Amino acid sequence: MAVDETVTTDPDNRPATRSWWRHAILARTMRAGMLAGTLFLAGCPSFSPLDTAIDPTPIAVNAAPPQNQSDDPEHNRIVATYGGVYTDPNAATAVARAVGRLVSASDDPSQSYRITLLNSPVVNAFALPSGNLYVTRGLLVLANDTSEVAAVIAHEMAHVTARHAVARQRRAEAAQELNKAVAGALQDSDQQRLALASTQVSLARFSQIQELEADAIGVKTLGRAGFDPFAASRFLSSMARYADYRSLKPNASSNRPDFLASHPSTPERIGFAIRAAREIGAPGIGEQEREAYLQELDGMVFGDDPSEGFVRGRSFLHKALGIEFSVPSGYNLENTPKAVLASDASGTAMRFDGVAVDPATALPDYLRSGWINGLDPASITTATVGDFSAATAHAAADGWTFRIGVVRSGRTVYRFIFAAQEPQPSFDAAFTETLDSFHHLSPSESARLRPLHIKVHRVRPGDTVERMADMMSGVDRKLDLFRVLNGLDQGDQVDVGKLVKLVTDQ
Repeated sequence: MAVDETVTTDPDNRPATRSWWRHAILARTMRAGMLAGTLFLAGCPSFSPLDTAIDPTPIAVNAAPPQNQSDDPEHNRIVATYGGVYTDPNAATAVARAVGRLVSASDDPSQSYRITLLNSPVVNAFALPSGNLYVTRGLLVLANDTSEVAAVIAHEMAHVTARHAVARQRRAEAAQELNKAVAGALQDSDQQRLALASTQVSLARFSQIQELEADAIGVKTLGRAGFDPFAASRFLSSMARYADYRSLKPNASSNRPDFLASHPSTPERIGFAIRAAREIGAPGIGEQEREAYLQELDGMVFGDDPSEGFVRGRSFLHKALGIEFSVPSGYNLENTPKAVLASDASGTAMRFDGVAVDPATALPDYLRSGWINGLDPASITTATVGDFSAATAHAAADGWTFRIGVVRSGRTVYRFIFAAQEPQPSFDAAFTETLDSFHHLSPSESARLRPLHIKVHRVRPGDTVERMADMMSGVDRKLDLFRVLNGLDQGDQVDVGKLVKLVTDQ
């Protein structure tokens, strides 16, 4: 999370407005149930920004890149959205090794590509028609071998070679013209809505068909390149497990497709990918390159970038700002460049951020300065949180109930905003507990705060899944995360001598 250094009494991000809340909080609250169907091989504009910049140097795969990326506004926007470029020579080697083989085996070997690793823990990859391909470090961490990374990239290359973006744009333009014609031709509003909904469903299904087509082309490209063609279905399964882990429902099923989603459901894609791979051969064919890949993954940053603060279980800590707070039990905490977000199973959502405010502006006046829709002025009260001055207020807008707390630290005002459509009895208590937990990090706490990274461990005699999971640090639900990161189902063990991924801050 970054602090907006612009001194203001009317910040641009307006926490209690409809657009801000729905797009910045509700999308993430709802995302848990959608992850498995939308994130894998998104192709795919499923932007979920996290973290901050590290280095602006992308990986050139071919000698002649498709264009000068520094002059490409779309490329610059993507890099900024995803927290900058992630620089890791070992990871670059792993990706370049996969891409080199895939280009030669693709439907258009003359197509130039330029791969950029993005500094985001989000699991995603996508391509532009120009041949610019993007892979997040979060995806690289979840993959367990080179063939799984190759499956992702082959899918994205298929979007480029099949010119899906062009076809999708033409289809969208045709749908827009049809909608105009329908609106002009039909007087009955119910018939208009029915016709427009039919057009929307048709366009969504067109996108789904493109995704399945890219899956099929990608699996064939994998096989021609000598990789394991079953890697695509294997990685999709890992994505489904990761979605369940992230949704705080380890045993949840993600097999209810949304027919208006731009991607087919995960179970549908897994089955499709398995059938496509079986057309090439039986399981066991092709190379996986697990050992080499995991060795190159050793030391990669896991989760939040250190410059944006850390999430440790239910606590957020920021070493540079010297602050910490915790959310109540049952809340899932997530850090982003603009804010820290949290939600619970009941649908209550929380946002925390910081803005620079003129010290001469009293906190009650700041609350009344116009950035909160539906503010109840009579609810404003002043308070203290530890050594900090604070103020709280209530608001209600568009069916939502809000609790807002602001805390002053020098020229910075930190903002806590809780929201719920149907507040539970614990709503006020959760807000108060979170606000009261805000405090300065002590020097010893700050000194102990280190970033998480991947440590590759070779399984020794006597190592069990449970014992190795207990070796991890800085994360909660260790056993669940260990299984997810290493592609293990319940009951699976790992053979002695194999490499596994651990998460540690040591």
